[in-house]
Amino acid sequence: MEVQGKIKMVGETQTFGSNGFRKREIVVTTEEQYPQHIMVEFVQDKTDLLNSYQVGQQVKISINLRGREWVNPQGETKYFNSIQGWRIEALQAEASGENLPPVPPADAFEPAGDLKEEDHDDLPF
Repeated sequence: MEVQGKIKMVGETQTFGSNGFRKREIVVTTEEQYPQHIMVEFVQDKTDLLNSYQVGQQVKISINLRGREWVNPQGETKYFNSIQGWRIEALQAEASGENLPPVPPADAFEPAGDLKEEDHDDLPF
């Protein structure tokens, strides 16, 4: 699965526990009618993949959905989901008005002068 959008935040690498588990979070804002702020975590050696990315960049992140079960001290079972990234790549920004190729002005085209009145209605529909 993939998620793409503009980077809103890149967190610092965090290290947990005696075994040195590493985690780093990134938030990507999707570009749709109702933009979503999606937090994706990169773990262990994948945390380094975020080193060359910064806020404002357009990216596509390959993700896996992860889920786990946990039983609290009161014996209640809880479920947690996470979105784990394993690849990230930069995308070109969406073409905006100033990036489009120029359109020639209308007067650059010669008007067709050889039309006859009866030629106007020869469409088959």
